[in-house]
This record gives sequence, C-alpha cells and structure tokens, in this order.
Amino acid sequence: MIPKVREAFNAGFEQEFYENLQRHVQETFGEPCAFRISETPVFISREVRNKVFKACDSIIDQIWKLDLEAIRRQYTPVQTGTGNLKGKPHFLAIDFGLCQDSQGEIVPQLIELQAFPSLMFYQPFLGKAYLSTYPNIPKTGFHYFLDNLDEAGYLKKVKELILGREHPDNVILMELYPEQQKTRLDFWATRQALGIEVVCMTKVIKKGKKLYYNKDGKLCPIHRIYNRVIFDELLRYPDLKTEFNLYEDLEVEWITHPDWFFVISKCIMPLLNHRYIPESFYLSDIPPDLDLKQYVLKPLFSFAGKGIDLNPSRETLDQLTDPEHYLLQKKVEYASLIKTNTDKNSKVELRILYILDQEEDRLKPVINLTRMGKGGLINVSHLTEDTWIGSSISFFEN
Repeated sequence: MIPKVREAFNAGFEQEFYENLQRHVQETFGEPCAFRISETPVFISREVRNKVFKACDSIIDQIWKLDLEAIRRQYTPVQTGTGNLKGKPHFLAIDFGLCQDSQGEIVPQLIELQAFPSLMFYQPFLGKAYLSTYPNIPKTGFHYFLDNLDEAGYLKKVKELILGREHPDNVILMELYPEQQKTRLDFWATRQALGIEVVCMTKVIKKGKKLYYNKDGKLCPIHRIYNRVIFDELLRYPDLKTEFNLYEDLEVEWITHPDWFFVISKCIMPLLNHRYIPESFYLSDIPPDLDLKQYVLKPLFSFAGKGIDLNPSRETLDQLTDPEHYLLQKKVEYASLIKTNTDKNSKVELRILYILDQEEDRLKPVINLTRMGKGGLINVSHLTEDTWIGSSISFFEN
C-alpha cells in the first residue's frame, strides 16, 4: 500500500529477523505462539487509514441510533439476560477486509463487529517485538497505537478500564480452559501487565451472590471480571460443571457484560448502511431473486470463522434448524495487496480495537489487530503451511 516502504522492507528482510521474533516470543512467555505469526507487519497509508476511520465513525454513530434493548430481547438467548446491560460496552472490535474497487482504489469492507475484547495485551507486545527484532522497519513516521497514544498511555487507559479502582487481587481474567486456548499468550501478557490472575470459569467459587477464586490456598473475592469467555465456546461443552452461569444476578462487575456479545455483533449488520458495508440480510428477509452465489452464510455469534459457508445453496438454507441465528452477507473479495518474498501476495484483514473512555463516555480506537492470508478465508489457523501469512499488526502512516 506504500510501495517504497514495502519494497525497502522486503529487500532488507532476512529470515533471521523472523527467527529472532519467534525466539523473543518463546523467551517472554515460555512457549511459542499457538497461531502462526506473519513474517511481516502491514504498512497502511494515510489515505487508507482515513477511509477505515470514516467507516468506523459512521458505524459507531449508527449503533447508538439503534434500539439496542429490542435487539437484546431478540437475540439474547432466553435463558440469559439479567437486565444489567447499561451504558456502553467497554470494548468494540471492527473488522475490515482490504479490497479494491472498480477504479483500483484500496477500500475497506466491513466483515464483522464484536462488542468483546480482543488481544489487548498481545498486540502491543507484537508491535514492539517487530520493532526490536526487525532493523528493516521504519523507526519514525508510523505507529500501531491509535488516538495519539504511546505505549505508556495505552497501558494506563486499558489498565484503568479493566481494574477500575479495585486491587488486582480482586480482578480476574476469566476464560474457559485458558491454557488450551490459542489466544493464551494474550492472557499471560495481561497477567504480566496488570498483575491479575487468569482463572478458568470452572474454578470460580460461588457463595450466595459473591464469587471467589483460590489464590495461594485462600479464597479471594472477585469484584470485577475481565471476561474472555465466549458463549459460543460454552455450547461446545454441554456437560460443563460450573458453580454459576454468565447471566446470574451476582455481586460482580463485568468488563464487559456478556449480553454485549449478542447485542453488538454480526446480528446488527443488516441494520447498518455505508459504502464500506457489504449488503447483508437476515434469512427471514431474503429477496426471492437473491443470487446466493454472491453471498456468504454466517452464524451470528461464532468466532474465528467457525460455521461460515462460502458457497451456500437453497438446500443449505432449508436444512438449517435455527435460521434466525444466521445471515447472508455479500461476498467480499480481498485484494492481494501485500507484496511478499514468495510467489503469491497476501491479503489483509484489519481489526480496529476500541475501548470505552469512561470520562467522555465514548468509544475510542487504541490499537489494531491484523491478519494476513492467501486463501479464501483469512484465519490465522488456516493454510499454516504457507509463509508471509498469519497474525500481524499494522503500522499506520502518520
């Protein structure tokens, strides 16, 4: 996207840089990353950056004009929902595929959005790790933090959001079997940065309306939960034994409340309108003459590309037992934008990560997450035998 920068990076690239990066990950966390790290960051021009953030601003403006309580009633499962949904979510992630329009201009296209935290501590680690292990990355003129933040400012804002005024002992990062999750390096990075424990949901203890966890052999009260449990994951374990569920009336503060997972997600995409938002339909609203070859079938609430059908048919739709939990989205053709030192260029999916500025009561962009691939579905767990693909971060031109 910035030819001179890309050409200089590729010309100066050495496999040793990548090996040093992987070694740095291993030495920092005591294990390698569970998903593939790309050999390269992405360099994004001011022009593309401006398009992305104009789209983000429009999306967020439209979100607050929706009847979110009605969406909550419609899409939150009947066994859930405690009435605790107030204010705004603490986190928002907006994903774009980078494409080319009919004039050859690079344009973002919305892929999905989630009111759920992403790799809030792994991403700043990765950006810094690229800079420290790759001498061929420009040291000035680019940044991976957003909203004029630097490393210290970013840590301060995210720390304040997650901890509030609580002691770290009374705040946990909660996940389901965290040591098995592919994103576990982010959990360990969070623990290092905030001093909070990473606790499996199955090990949380309930007494009345209060929650506790075992710390050094003693019960420690939990006042705030930095929630990383994805409801979709819970459904994979029908016999899961826990002392509470995500939707009980408990004396605990959620960062962010589980209901936001259902309210601001792919389920609202048919309600949004912008030149950078592909057309989408609830299955109940499909026009009779819709050409399914131009659309992708997506579950409303799955993560990591699970359940996506790139080539749906009428027969597929007719066989769905829960059609209300799916939508059709017009296909987005990612452009092979990133020149690589291989025989194929890479495609880019860009996730802008927002946190709630509680003083201003608005969501602000703070950092990005970038994924690269060469296949039809951009996913860090797919086509991992290839190179110059996988988890990455974007450096935005100042």
